Amino acid sequence: MFFWFVGMAFLAAWLVFRDPALDHRLIVVGALLPDLVDAPTGGAGVAHSLVASVVLLAVVVVSTQGRRRLRRSLVALAIGTFLHLVLDGIWTNRQVFLWPFAGLDLGDTPLPSVERGWTNVPLELAGLAVLVWAWQRFRLGEPERRRTFLRTGHLGRDLVR
Repeated sequence: MFFWFVGMAFLAAWLVFRDPALDHRLIVVGALLPDLVDAPTGGAGVAHSLVASVVLLAVVVVSTQGRRRLRRSLVALAIGTFLHLVLDGIWTNRQVFLWPFAGLDLGDTPLPSVERGWTNVPLELAGLAVLVWAWQRFRLGEPERRRTFLRTGHLGRDLVR
């Protein structure tokens, strides 16, 4: 799954924060990160646990003390990983979501995006539709806006309300 996580994480971050200075690129990277980390093992692992996202957020906060701009950017990565957990519905798997508090054994839980099978198709289409909407809404077809977004992850201040 790709478009589901990219589109919906982008949309959720925009709806919740409406912050033109938020680095939406890192939201998207964070939203893809748990699957990228756990996919080589063939199943949902530590990266799909709540602890992993909390630890990532804590590391960002502690390591960026006194560097407000860097913290503001990197916290988007942690927000993206939290959004992945929501979009994957991993909270329904207590063993993985609450690892290690529910036990150290993660079991043989497949990645939720693999386990869903063909039902990923409508989710991917919904994510793609959100990305088309965002492209138009934030006028990313305009070269200067697109360059700014690709360079900084920021949306035009005049378009965020």
